[in-house]
Amino acid sequence: MLLLRSAILTRPFFYSETEKILSVEGVKMEQVARRYGTPLYVYSSEHILERLALFEQAFSVVPHLVCYAVKANSTLAILKMLAQKGCGFDVVSGGELERVLAVDRAAAERVVFSGVGKTASEMDLALRAGILVFNVEGEEELELLAERAAKLRGKARFALRVNPDVFAETHPYISTGMREHKFGIDIRRARAVYRKGGKYLEPAGVSVHIGSQIRSADPFGAAAERVVRLIADLRQDGHAIRYADLGGGLGVEYHPDKAFDAAEKVRQYAEALIPPVQKAGGLTLLLEPGRFLVAQAGALLARVLYVKKNGAKTFVITDAAMNDLIRPALYQAYHEIVPVQKPRSARKTIVDVVGPVCETGDFLARDRELPTLRQGDLVAILDAGAYGMSLASNYNTRPRPAEVLVRGRRAQLIRRRESMHDMLQTERNGSPF
Repeated sequence: MLLLRSAILTRPFFYSETEKILSVEGVKMEQVARRYGTPLYVYSSEHILERLALFEQAFSVVPHLVCYAVKANSTLAILKMLAQKGCGFDVVSGGELERVLAVDRAAAERVVFSGVGKTASEMDLALRAGILVFNVEGEEELELLAERAAKLRGKARFALRVNPDVFAETHPYISTGMREHKFGIDIRRARAVYRKGGKYLEPAGVSVHIGSQIRSADPFGAAAERVVRLIADLRQDGHAIRYADLGGGLGVEYHPDKAFDAAEKVRQYAEALIPPVQKAGGLTLLLEPGRFLVAQAGALLARVLYVKKNGAKTFVITDAAMNDLIRPALYQAYHEIVPVQKPRSARKTIVDVVGPVCETGDFLARDRELPTLRQGDLVAILDAGAYGMSLASNYNTRPRPAEVLVRGRRAQLIRRRESMHDMLQTERNGSPF
């Protein structure tokens, strides 16, 4: 169960000492739910910026750029807040790049473009914007990039994303560093690919990303060592490699009963990456944290619609569903769920917390021991700032939630709730024939 007041670097949501209401910074969740409705995503700006500061401090001894992984949470207000702090961005689509450009066109020079399926139009957008580097995932992609750069009479800086065949203990859907995965190219093949070169291509770096939600620093260190050895070979071949993009993937702890020291995790991460980078010399380290910056900064507020018994099972049905937060259904992910009003009784019940979506797989928690909940109660699904709203959908023609960003005692609406008009306006009404 959530403590009375957790350290903000761990979880920013806490129960106020006087009214026993779940709060973040200086704002009570009951108030924002009353004003903006539910389901509702709420984020702590202070928490996000403090997590960013941990990276800046830990890596201050080497040239570096923190490139926030936009896919974790692409809400414009969060991107703008990070851009104002000089943050770079890791994008995996033209749409994500457009979002970065919408908040700060000058931030393009701090963008790395990753992803296995870049299209010609996406490459053109990135070339015209003047991004920092393309993380190229295959030989055919590199050929297309050369064609687009030639057509635009420009030069494309690129880094090959190599597959170091490093095992990272994480969910199989978010492990990306082994030979059998679709990402990157075999590190043993990379040197030959760099030799192909081209008039409109500038080999500027080497990229690697071994997965997400990785809790140990050891796999990152092993991948960094292999990348640096490749960089030494590439420099011998005459390539002026100056960027080592060592990806992201540093994990957080979703279970409240397990110890998690964010500052210590970043320190260990830095200790694994910095020595090989310093040994190589002349490198700028590119880092791509996403989840680590925003996951624990966010909560999804929901209201209990019904409490229902079916045989031996008790279901707490909320107005939040798998279309709002798909991680439990997709990854069997754990999210702590707490009542917004701190319970006075110690009585607990084992329940499934589910949503209204017409799927048996629509659940937020299964067989979870929770304080007794009643119709109308507010609950908060914690650690939902990453891959919550960015994976939300309109399944069952449900509007996506609103979003609120808290700064101090102010809660600002940063995305209004979708309306039925929003959901229907891109479709033709009537027969197309």
